[in-house]
Amino acid sequence: MARLRNILLCVGLFLTHTTIAQIGSISGHISDGNSGLELVYVDIKGKKIGTFSDENGNYIIENLREGKYELEVTYTGFESQIKTIEISKFRSKHDINFQLVALDYEFNQVVVTGTKTFERRTQTPVIVNVVGSKTLQEVQACNLSEGLKFQPGLRIETDCQTCNYTQLRMNGLAGGYSQILINGRPIFSPLTGLYGMEQIPVNMIERIEIVRGGGSALYGSSAIGGTVNVITKIPNKSGSEINWTSQLFGKNSSDNIISGNATVVNKDGKNGITLFVNNRIREMYDHNGDNFSELPKLGNNSFGLNAFYLLKKDQKIEFSLSSINESRYGGEMVDGPAHLAKQSEDRDHKVLVGSVDYQKNFKDERSSLIAFGAAQQTKRKHYTGILPDDADEYALHLSNPPYGNSLNTTLQGGVQFNHQLKRSGIGRNVITSGLELVSDDVLDVIESYNYEIDQVSSDLGFYFQSNWKMTPRFTLLSGLRIDKHNLVENIIYSPRFSALYRFKNSLQVRATFGTGFRAPQAFDTDMHLAFAAGGISRIALSNNLEEERSKSYNLSINYDKVEKYWIAGFTLEAFHTKLDNAFYLHPLGEDGFGQRFEKRNGSGSIVQGMTLEVRANLDKKFQLESGLTIQKSLYNEAVENIVGLPKSSRFLRTPNEYAYGKLSWTPNSQWVTTINSVHTGSMLLTHFAGAPEQEQDEYYTSPVFHNFGIRIAHKQNWKGSNLGMEVFGGIKNILNSYQNNFDSGKNRDSNFIFGPSNPRTYFIGVRLLTG
Repeated sequence: MARLRNILLCVGLFLTHTTIAQIGSISGHISDGNSGLELVYVDIKGKKIGTFSDENGNYIIENLREGKYELEVTYTGFESQIKTIEISKFRSKHDINFQLVALDYEFNQVVVTGTKTFERRTQTPVIVNVVGSKTLQEVQACNLSEGLKFQPGLRIETDCQTCNYTQLRMNGLAGGYSQILINGRPIFSPLTGLYGMEQIPVNMIERIEIVRGGGSALYGSSAIGGTVNVITKIPNKSGSEINWTSQLFGKNSSDNIISGNATVVNKDGKNGITLFVNNRIREMYDHNGDNFSELPKLGNNSFGLNAFYLLKKDQKIEFSLSSINESRYGGEMVDGPAHLAKQSEDRDHKVLVGSVDYQKNFKDERSSLIAFGAAQQTKRKHYTGILPDDADEYALHLSNPPYGNSLNTTLQGGVQFNHQLKRSGIGRNVITSGLELVSDDVLDVIESYNYEIDQVSSDLGFYFQSNWKMTPRFTLLSGLRIDKHNLVENIIYSPRFSALYRFKNSLQVRATFGTGFRAPQAFDTDMHLAFAAGGISRIALSNNLEEERSKSYNLSINYDKVEKYWIAGFTLEAFHTKLDNAFYLHPLGEDGFGQRFEKRNGSGSIVQGMTLEVRANLDKKFQLESGLTIQKSLYNEAVENIVGLPKSSRFLRTPNEYAYGKLSWTPNSQWVTTINSVHTGSMLLTHFAGAPEQEQDEYYTSPVFHNFGIRIAHKQNWKGSNLGMEVFGGIKNILNSYQNNFDSGKNRDSNFIFGPSNPRTYFIGVRLLTG
């Protein structure tokens, strides 16, 4: 018996020793080369064993027996990596680090617009879409306006047949409901909004970040529909680039663009500067052969710079300055002064935009203080007129032609404080608070029409926001914005909330609620003088106009599947915006100069719908991006649009569906072919009588438009040098899906325009690069 007990004891000791020898662990750190990556999935292939990295990028897998293991790391937007590890009695613990390489697929970039702090797109509580410089090249965008067409929930429309001003609509809401920022600063004023999106050249743009909806408390009263942040070229690598592009509309209307960029960054990375210059000359285009233009003549000269300087390791100054000089003329295609044309609009803009930011980090970079200032000034000389038929009126017109002057100055300044709370039991919470003052002064005068807009608006805003990552999967963004606007009697409090829940790393669900307001002031479309019924159409503000209030809700599901050779994903978003005291234009009839409208408060309106975005990348050769929006925009009570016509509850110029698509094929490093499309559904418009083909006022339902384009590019890099060249060409609007029923003659209704902004357009170009 004693012998058996001794044998069992020896066997037990042996098994215990063997078991202890078989137990091992693998731990390490996962980063993108700059910082740790959170919620990266670490999996042992063939075993049901895995874990996620923590908020610092660290992971650990324990209780592993002896043997060989294949450790696979997968993370959305990065290439997967596999490493083989052997657990043995000689080495039971392994420290295995991974540095992941980003895929060439833009959905997991670091973005700043959603929270004013740097976060990855999959981790920010509000949806942030990004248009990079690569996308702008692939769709052959010449300016900001053309680049925004290829994003879900966004639509760019041209609103004047004579001057071609453009308007951005987000989630079914007109331009005045969206805030356009330049480097995070709201200096894109209402007057700038008329032509500014066409005036900003693409070689000035590093990327565009888009936030749909009003879920962030950091942005002001105009961010009801969403926010577009235009980030100018950033000096991050020395190099230069020269571009030449030539476009042809129809048979003989040309458009030539020459642009250049140069960047210098010193070796230690403490300071850098990037410069850009752009020159564009476009001829007029007449589509219906009446000798009146559908595309105006353009001349644009732009230049600017963006620079940074590191004062110390924890202090940085950023500075930007740009100058835009643009002239545009549309109407009768004749030489001579504008006031001698039968009908014309002539615009001469001089725009200066600048900003400076100072940032200091402290407390191990868990806190930062930012002081900022920005300014924009636009000087404009303009003419809008029709040559009268009556002899006496003709003589009066010549003696006092309707030339006007505009001066618009926008100033912004403030401070922002960020602090990261990192205490046991509360997760990670980034507190952002700030104070900013935005002032906009517009003076627009045409003495001949007794027309004047003299508007000074100012908004003092305080914001407080908590970006609380309660668990690795759940984040709550909550905030309050307090605004005192000089045109609104009371202080306005705007609470805004967003919640994010992440299922592993591939699926995110977001919910957003926000309130906002629009002050009773003139916005971009209100400052446009249109031609209608042989006269000049003008908009005035009602004497008892009150602010417009909004409540918006957004719910979205975002999913991305990552495999070794492909990525695919989708975003489905539902939105609902309720407007109280909704603004609308009430027709007052005609006076001696033309049609008059008054902006009034209606009973309210509801804008709601859904947006589906689909994306995929196959082996870095095929990349697909597509988006479809289905929505409805209705006033609670029907409003009058033209005197004598029935009232309507539908929003004008707002299609119930619109979509875009982009497919790129990159068979190798030298060739890239991109096919793109924009779909515009039918919409309701008003059409004033006056033109030869239009005898009475009416409502008009536009047809559906499909706009396709293609661009083919060949890249060549010379061995042994840092020189490269790209030659490209293609066609925009291949099917020439363009409006075919424009009004003709000088008495045309210039607002009767819809569909694509350009007819079929051929283009070729060359891009030279160094660095």
